Order: sequence, then structure tokens, then C-alpha cells
Amino acid sequence: MGRSSLTQYRSKRDFQQTAEPSGDQPVRRAKRLRFVIQKHAARRLHYDLRLEFDGVFKSWAVTRGPSLDPQDKRLAVEVEDHPLDYGDFEGTIPKGQYGGGTVLLWDRGYWECDDPEQGLAKGDLKFTLHGEKLRGSWVLVRMRHDRDGSGRTNWLLIKHRDDEAREGDGEAVLAQDRSVASGRTMEEIAAGEGRGPKPFMRRMAARAKADAVWDSSKRSAASPTAKPRTPSAERARRRAPSTPPRAPAKPRGRSQAAPMPGFVAPQLCTLVTRPPSGTGWAHEIKLDGYRMQLHVKEGQARLFTRSGLDWTDKFPAIARAAAALPDVLIDGEIVALNDNGVPDFALLQAVLSEGETDQLICYAFDLLYADGADWRQRPLLERKQRLQQLLVARGRRKGALIRYVDHVEAGGDEVLQTACEMKLEGIVSKKLDAPYRSGRSTSWTKAKCRAGQEVVIGGWNSANGKFRSLLVGVYRNDQLVYLGTVGTGFGRDTVARLMPALERAASDTRPFSGSNAPRAGKEVHWLRPELVAEIEFAGFTGAGQLRQAAFKGLRLDKPAAEITDETATAPRPQAKPATVRRAAAVRRRDDATVLGVTLSNPDKELWPDDGDGALTKLDLARYFEAVGDWMLPHLKGRPCSIVRAPDGLLGQRFFQRHGMAGGSELLTLVKISGDRKPYLQIDRIEALAAVAQLGGVELHPWNCAPDAPDQPGRLVFDLDPAPELAFDDVIMAARELRERLTALGLAAFCKTTGGKGLHVVVPLAADHNTDWPRAKTFAQTLCAQMAADSPRRYLINMAKAKRHGRIFLDYLRNDRMATAVAVLSPRAREGAPVSMPISWAQVKAGLDPKRFTLRTVPALLAKSRAWRDYFEAATPLAPAIERLTVSGAGRRKR
Repeated sequence: MGRSSLTQYRSKRDFQQTAEPSGDQPVRRAKRLRFVIQKHAARRLHYDLRLEFDGVFKSWAVTRGPSLDPQDKRLAVEVEDHPLDYGDFEGTIPKGQYGGGTVLLWDRGYWECDDPEQGLAKGDLKFTLHGEKLRGSWVLVRMRHDRDGSGRTNWLLIKHRDDEAREGDGEAVLAQDRSVASGRTMEEIAAGEGRGPKPFMRRMAARAKADAVWDSSKRSAASPTAKPRTPSAERARRRAPSTPPRAPAKPRGRSQAAPMPGFVAPQLCTLVTRPPSGTGWAHEIKLDGYRMQLHVKEGQARLFTRSGLDWTDKFPAIARAAAALPDVLIDGEIVALNDNGVPDFALLQAVLSEGETDQLICYAFDLLYADGADWRQRPLLERKQRLQQLLVARGRRKGALIRYVDHVEAGGDEVLQTACEMKLEGIVSKKLDAPYRSGRSTSWTKAKCRAGQEVVIGGWNSANGKFRSLLVGVYRNDQLVYLGTVGTGFGRDTVARLMPALERAASDTRPFSGSNAPRAGKEVHWLRPELVAEIEFAGFTGAGQLRQAAFKGLRLDKPAAEITDETATAPRPQAKPATVRRAAAVRRRDDATVLGVTLSNPDKELWPDDGDGALTKLDLARYFEAVGDWMLPHLKGRPCSIVRAPDGLLGQRFFQRHGMAGGSELLTLVKISGDRKPYLQIDRIEALAAVAQLGGVELHPWNCAPDAPDQPGRLVFDLDPAPELAFDDVIMAARELRERLTALGLAAFCKTTGGKGLHVVVPLAADHNTDWPRAKTFAQTLCAQMAADSPRRYLINMAKAKRHGRIFLDYLRNDRMATAVAVLSPRAREGAPVSMPISWAQVKAGLDPKRFTLRTVPALLAKSRAWRDYFEAATPLAPAIERLTVSGAGRRKR
């Protein structure tokens, strides 16, 4: 089909005149489907989207270029299929030839789709891009009246709402106008300046970039003469100790010969929220592959997984290369490098399933045995120096299958930031003077750019008989606890590899404990809990479920029984876990980066000294880091106003609702109908660190449903007492309000306000029959009934003169643009109080809201079960409105 479909393409071109490829040269089939986008200055400037399918590029001319804003619908005119080698074309098509003009390779990468053939046939092609400029989920929708008289088919290209979307700022990506292949501009290409693009469609092109990033024979990142890869790496290098290079360790004599040990249980890393700083640490790139122990004895090499399985037969090329080494025992990791030279676990899975492992690389990072001696008790620095000598002595040529892993001795935060900029998984930090210790220890730590976890697969969901998602969990106290679904990362080839393993593990028994896992059904398929998957995700919901979990691959090297929660700890042993430390009088500069955001003036005092020391911008950022995963689901997708105090509470404060020039790119800008200015939105945890950098001391989100400002997403009742009332009176009011809401079929949750009142919050499910006016009327009517039943205790008039001895039932938070302080938000008040989620068991006499502060909340939250079922408890409001107006169920029986 591929060659026959190129007839139209060839008929339009004279290949004696144009340098465009004719399609006669075969292009090797890749493991993943490729895509390219070419900026094309023909008669009209446009962008050509090309998706590899069935041996050709299916092609569309996108008139205004792609937009990251889901509200922008870009016209995409379907054009003739193009040959695959067109994916490497960049240059000028001569005037008078079809499409004459300049062509620039604007983006390229891979794309995934569950069923592209069906999507193209139906005119509804949903797909995911993994490019250098475009990523995330997209859709091409064929227009109903698809013929415009020209014989062409018109589609619409639309960005789906996900982490890569940029509402209100979708066209900004087009400003990145240089070629991803040659770095040239359109003008430079038209003038014939610079070098042409390196080929992408030929898979051998991957080696050049991979060597540039990973082959440490060219340079050592720890060396004072190393060429930095990025500005962050340069800053990290300058911060490294200015000591001369240490002399390499010399191998000891044969007089201390000892037998080579058998399989050694590997040393494991402790997950930390931040990498360690200071001297004495080596920071390495975290490799995303299979941990492997390499044994070489008398010219024979064997490879063992972290659990001791012999996988030599899976990696014959690496075993052959290792056989040239002397008798050694090496700790390392086997990875597959993608075309950007970055380890790709999904690609590793694909390579293993097809048995094409000759291009895999074994990265060696530790030496356990050499020179007839056991090296495990020697310092890490000695072990690495000797390992480097052994590999260099065997000719570490370009393309070697066994390579030494270099390290950096600079500040850990900077090294992590550089790794994240390079789209790597994270870093591993190791004490240079520590011996090798089997098992998990604090002398090896790991810090990640994005949360990752190994999980046990307990089942899978289908839709109309087709695979849709995995049901996963982890073991806690020998019980498999359900963590949620993994619904992305499944291309067609991935599903084809995965399904046989799922079918072999099929079971009639639900493996999960507890009541939060889905119940059996036609589209729910249970499994024996024996398969382990590696995933990445954006954090946890308030109910402890995974957010935005993506499948990376099966872990065939780990038994399911060992898969438990992987919880990050604070990196410094002197700090209490999950607490905010008191600001120090003097801080190191490398303490100024949190969640990848560099803080200026991190010691700026925001809350003045109240006897326990002042709280600084850095303290605020670390607080957001500690509670961000819990907090984010209550913020994401909702416009959010920020109370800013750039000079601290003693200086000027102001309320910021809209985006401002020069604002952080981490803060989403969203356009709301009826307002020309975009509103601020917090859609990722890193944005909370950006808020701290701005001196944002309070967060006040809208109460709408996520990404739906006209849809009520929650009700907030603010119980505001007169100054002379005791807090126990407010507690009684909250419990009474809960009773009335429960009678109406609504779930109610409670939180402190960070002041003298309480908020009762009701999560709402999607209900298109209920708009904001109806929601506000419901809240007002309920509060009016409560005030009418107890007029000496409550009122709904906000006039303070009338509030004496009573509690104001504030229902006014329930309107389209009304806000309420966010759960877990600090307050701009003395002592840095926090709006704390609490259970109803805590809402009783003696509750002291002052105990919930910026210093105390992270540790208290880690032990709390409050609000765990908040999202699952969401209920449509329409039935409650009916009950309130018809039966008066909201009235309390007296």
C-alpha cells in the first residue's frame, strides 16, 4: 500500500528539478511510528503535519500552524501521502515546482495511537505526540462537509487538555522557529547557509547524539576542563570544589587475592525529595533501564538481574563485549537510547520483546571485584577510578557497548535541574567515601524529575472488548492496596506485547483489599497479582489515587511481593521528615532551588519572627513542595487569585487575579469568557514554587469544576463568628450544617480557615442541569432555613453591626467568580496559619485551629486520613435542590 499510494506525490514533481526525495530509497522500519512537522513558505506560509502510517507519511497542511490551546481549532487540509524519507527533507523547492518555497524541519519525534486505521477511516484520529516542541494528546477531526470544491479533505487539528496544553497562549510555541534538525532559520535555509539536517528517519543517526550525551571518554562532567552541556551545568561546574584531579587508584598486588564472590545483592537508593548538597557527594544521571550485575571470569561473561536471575542470553552482544575484560564484578544498568540519546524504558521493552538487543548499552557505575580482590569495602571514589581505568584500557571507542558512568561533585539541586532540562529521569547521589552495602541505604539516594513507581497489576479495563487501562496497586502490610488506573502510554505495539502476559495471569478473584477498588463487571478483568509495571505519574489525589499515570513497561526483573510504597524522605538526616525547618541565619546558595525553580532572595522574611523565628520565601517553597501533591487536585483547572506580599507581611500586599508581563511560564494563563485579560491558574506542582518566588502567601481558587468555569465544582459555606464567640460555637454550627447537608444527600467536608472560622465544603459531580445561579440560590436557601430555625445563633446578613453574639452563614462563596481560600493554603496572618483539612471526628470541643501552621502541617498531614474520600464523594446537586424545595429536608427537626 505504501508505494502505490505515492503515485499522486510523484506525479506532481519533477525530480530533475527539485531536491525532494522520490521515495525510491527504502527507509528502515522503526520500532515506533515517526512524525515530522515542516514549516513551509510556499505561496502561503503553513505547517505540514506528517504521520507515519502503512509505510508512508499521511500528510496535512495546517494553515496557521499547530496551537497548544485546546480552544483553537486549526484547519488541516489533507494532502497526498509523502514518502518516509521526506522526513529528512529541509531546503528550498525551486520556483515553478509544486510547493515551491523554503522548507524547515520544525519538529519531529514519535506518535502513538490505539487504532490509527480506524481513526483515519472514521475521521476521528486521536493520537499522542512525543516531539521536541509538540507533546501530549491531540485529535484530527474530519469536517462533516469535507469537500471544499478543490477535491481536498478538510480536517481540524485540536490539542486535548493535558499537562502540555497552554490555554490562552497556544501560539507561543510557534515562536520556536529554528529547525530541530539543523538549528537554522527559514532565512538561513533560503540563503543556503549552514549545514543541512542530520537524518532522523535512518536509525543510525541516534548514535551521534547518544555519544555526545553519554560517552564520557570525550569529557568528564566532573573535570574542571569539562565543556558544560547547558548553562545550568556550567553553574554546577563552577560550584564544584576547585581541587586538582585526584590521582587514579592503583590496583593492589596479587598477594591479597580473594575468590570472586557469587551474585551480590545490589545496593539500593533511598528516594529523597531533594538531592544532598555540599561536598563529599557524587551525582550521576539516573538511568532508566534494567539494573544488571556483570560477572566476568576466565573470559566468560554472565549478566544477572537485581534479584539474581541469569539474563545472559537476553544480551549476547554485551556478554561478548564483556568477555574481553579481566576477571571483574561490575554493577551497572542496561538501557536503550532513543534518537535524542536519552534512556527510554518503553523502547527497551520493545527491543527485548523483539530480541534485537545488539544496540543496547551497559552503563557501568560501580566495581565490586577486580585484580583478585574484593573492592566492596573501599571508598566509592577508589572503586570508580579503578573501574574507569579498566574500561579505558579496553579501548572505550565510540559506540562501545560497555561504558563508564561519570559523575559530578557540584551542588545536587543544580545537577538535578540540569538533568530535568535534558528530559532525563533524575539523578543518583552517592557518598564518595562510603563502602558498597547491599540493600537500601542513605549513602545512595535518588531524586526524580517526575514521580515514578513500580506497581503490581491486579486487573485491566476494556471498552467494547478492547484494552483501555490497567488497575494497579502496591503491597502494604501484606495486602495489595488499590492505587488507581494507568490509562496512557499504550500504543498499539505496546498493547500487542502486553496482552499475552495479561491473558496468562487471568483470574476470577479480585486481588485488591479494601473497598476503593472497582467492583467486578463485564469490562473489568482480574489478574493474579504477579506482574510488575513501571509507571510515571504526576502525584497523588487527596484520596491517595494516582494522577496522570503513564505506563512505561513491565519489570520482569522484580517479584511482585516486593513492590511497596516508595515514599520520598528529606535528604538531610538532621531534618524531621515532611516538616518545614526554621529559617537559618545563613544559607548556602544551592539551597535556593525548589521543584526546579530557582528562588531569588530565598532568605526574604515573609512572616516576621513570632518567637520561633521568621519564615522565609524558601520556607514557603519547601512547604508547597511538601504538600503540593495533596493540594494540587483542589487547584488544577480553576482560575486562582494570589495574595502577594513581595516584601513580607510587614510590607505592601495585593491581590493578583490576572497574568502580568514577565510572569512565570509555570503558571497557566486561561481566558474566561467576558474578560479580555487571562486569569492565573495553578496546574502543576512546580507552579507552587513559582508562587513562592512571587511572594504569594495565600491562594484563592474559584470553586468551579476543573476547566469548566461555568460549572459548579463545589459549594463552600463559610462560618464566620462574631469576635466574642468561642470556637466551640463554630464547631456546633459546622456539625449542624453537615447534618442538614447529609439529609439532602450531599457529602460534607470540613477545614479550618486559618482564622477564627470553619469552612464546610461539598464536592459536586458533573451536573449540566445546575448552573451557578441555581447553586447560589440553593446555598442561600439552606443558610436562610438554618438562620430561621435558630435566629439567636445564626444570620445571613453580612453587616457586622448585626452579628453580635451570632455566626454569619456566608453563602456568597458560591458564585461563578467567587473564591475561597484553598485547602492547605497559608494565610497572611501572624504565625503563618494554614487552612487545614480535618475529619469530622476532629470537629469537636477543644479543637484548636492555631495548631495548624506552615511549620506543623506537613507532618500532621502525613498522619491524617481527612478528606481521603473527597473526590469519590462528589454528588450531583440537582437532586438536593429538588429535596430542599419540595420536602424541606434541609430543615432540622427540633
